[in-house]
Amino acid sequence: MIKAPSNTLWTATEATKAMGGQTTGTWFATGVSIDTRTLKAGDLFFAIKGDHSDGHAYIKMAIENGAAAVVVDHMPDGVPADKILLVKDTFKAMQDLGIAARARTAAKIIGITGSVGKTGTKEMVGVAFAGFGVTHCSQKSYNNHWGVPLSLSRMPAGADFGVFEMGMNHHDEITPLSKQVKPHIAIITTIAPVHIEHFPEGLDGIAKAKSEIFAGMDEHGIAIINHDVPQAGLLKTEANKNGVKKIFTFGEGEGADARLLNIITASNGVRADANILGEKISFQLRDAGKHQAMNALSVLLATKLLGLDLQKSIKELQLIEPPSGRGKRELLNIGDEHNPVTLIDESYNASPVAMQAAFKVLALIDPGRGGRRIAILGDMLELGNDGARLHAELALPLRAANVDLVYTCGKLMKHLHEALPQDHKNVHKNTSAELAEIVPDVLVPGDVVMIKGSLGSKMSTIVEALRTLPARKKSANDRP
Repeated sequence: MIKAPSNTLWTATEATKAMGGQTTGTWFATGVSIDTRTLKAGDLFFAIKGDHSDGHAYIKMAIENGAAAVVVDHMPDGVPADKILLVKDTFKAMQDLGIAARARTAAKIIGITGSVGKTGTKEMVGVAFAGFGVTHCSQKSYNNHWGVPLSLSRMPAGADFGVFEMGMNHHDEITPLSKQVKPHIAIITTIAPVHIEHFPEGLDGIAKAKSEIFAGMDEHGIAIINHDVPQAGLLKTEANKNGVKKIFTFGEGEGADARLLNIITASNGVRADANILGEKISFQLRDAGKHQAMNALSVLLATKLLGLDLQKSIKELQLIEPPSGRGKRELLNIGDEHNPVTLIDESYNASPVAMQAAFKVLALIDPGRGGRRIAILGDMLELGNDGARLHAELALPLRAANVDLVYTCGKLMKHLHEALPQDHKNVHKNTSAELAEIVPDVLVPGDVVMIKGSLGSKMSTIVEALRTLPARKKSANDRP
């Protein structure tokens, strides 16, 4: 008899029963994957049919890369029969496996949504709770119709905490996710004009869509919402409609259950004083910006509500570094190792509120000797009819942040380019690829460069171009 590895996530019997499928194999999966590029030996591979590709084309590669088995909707050729789990629909099967993972666990489940700050808050919860037990956290921004069931299916049966991010572009997208996750605690970070082109009713519509996170909760559930947003009352009403009676708030305003009392912002982070349900605390974060302190308030409130040690969570939170694409900083030596270029990678997403928060962080960072503050900006997408105006209105906060140079790309950022005063505007291009050919040549030692735009603007192209600068400079210097 084959012995199951100690880190077994799913046995063949468990997975087959959860998905209502068929298999002849006796295998043990230690992970779950939908992408052969990141698949690890022992993973259960789902052949998902997407908009642009069909995972069934990669099942042989999955087996070659060490997959424990493959979940398919038809019998493929050239694959060992005992490595196949046959189902009617691979995507539904992954949902079913996620639902089974949720049903078998006794973990406390925390669900997180909001217009901005979802991923950062999710990371904070994951780090803060890890000191209290086995904590399973959704990876990256796996927050949509496939990311949530994938993250659920990866949750170990013995987890003490599960942390899941849920996102949306339209109404009725979070409801099915919440019903899969069934959170004990639901956090809504904030309400802002993100994806607003899909919500003709404006911010109230966005608030109602975010409130769908309460749909999977029962009468014992706890809602944590932003006290300071104008839609706070609406969020409470929506929570009540879903049977959620325990509602707590965080923010700066009087009456918040977790209230920010004082904050000092600096280039290397923030220091804040707060009152969490009557307990006065101080905490520090390495991630700069007041918005980060606000996100931390919701995390500390959740910690307190679960009866966990606040001071222990605070100690863990102060070690968090911002991830790639969301404020991560890198130092680039482009010729003067004592006066590097500071690269701030904000290339993963963008909205008007997130842009302004990023500008405030940029303002806190002093350039080196002879350096300048430079903003490289791509389109903020899904803003609807207000897109042109919202882009043009970034001109004032850019000036307030003492940004010296502004490079832009995209149809919408053209409106910002035209709104900038002559001494601030620089080159505008149609695409990030075109801008990536120009920007590296204008940097000098000591510059502070922030790159930001919606994911669809592909601003990471410019980030990658700048990361090659040290090697290019070294190669040029090594020439005879």
